[in-house]
Amino acid sequence: MPQQPVKREFAFTIMDVARLIKTYADQRARQFGISRAQWAVLIRIDRHEGLKQTELADMLDLQPITLTRLLDRLSDNGLIERRADPNDRRANRLYLKPAAKPLLDRLADLGTDMMETVLDGISMTSIERMLKELGAVKDNLRSAIARNATQQQAAAG
Repeated sequence: MPQQPVKREFAFTIMDVARLIKTYADQRARQFGISRAQWAVLIRIDRHEGLKQTELADMLDLQPITLTRLLDRLSDNGLIERRADPNDRRANRLYLKPAAKPLLDRLADLGTDMMETVLDGISMTSIERMLKELGAVKDNLRSAIARNATQQQAAAG
């Protein structure tokens, strides 16, 4: 089998690593009766309490209906609450309930444990270098996406 160009393999490897981390996180989160997606929602609400559902959907790159189902489950479990936006009667703002704090603490410990496993055998220097280089890749992608959006808008007239 011929070897693939290294630059192309880079993209496939990143996608594989991301998929495997998601699978591993789903497996580990089950012990707390939640999914990786619910975990991600809780963390974002914790970091940005009071944000709108639409803002959270954008942050997590989720369809509004998918997010609504996740929020329904978290609300039914007493972990979050929706409050009407005082400035927009069509919008809800999201807040954690007190019961979410102990779960978030356990999930933080779980995340630390997971990353110890994921990064086992990799030096801190290498991790810091990868983060810096992946940050550059992320910046390149954001720039390319912005350029393409601008070009598409210009072509649409």
